[in-house]
Amino acid sequence: MIAAVADTHAVLWHLAADPRLSAGARAFIEAAAERGDRIGISAITFAEVVYLVEKKRIPVGWSDRLFAVVQSARNVFVEVPLTSGIISNLSQVPRVAVPDLPDRLIAATALSLRVPVISRDRRIQASALDTVW
Repeated sequence: MIAAVADTHAVLWHLAADPRLSAGARAFIEAAAERGDRIGISAITFAEVVYLVEKKRIPVGWSDRLFAVVQSARNVFVEVPLTSGIISNLSQVPRVAVPDLPDRLIAATALSLRVPVISRDRRIQASALDTVW
């Protein structure tokens, strides 16, 4: 079962054991792993990580690391492909509230799966979306 969808920062910070990941988000991810649940990663996150590497905002190798993580059966993260069903939920995430397209797609993925979003993004948190942080 997918317990939540993590935004890009949450995934990267969890994998790096970065202290910027909140205690609440870390506990949620760890509890999901203990139960045998999964945390979804929207397909747009993979594109965003490649983009961040290209812009030198994160180290080279992170995209390969992310691909390896979701291929490992022993990891809590699982890829959620971008589907027409997810796109149909995009209008439920108002552009005024969440203007960044990758964030909207991540939020629409969570809406489609009826699970919360793990996100530090204040706009996502301020929206009507169920968030964990």
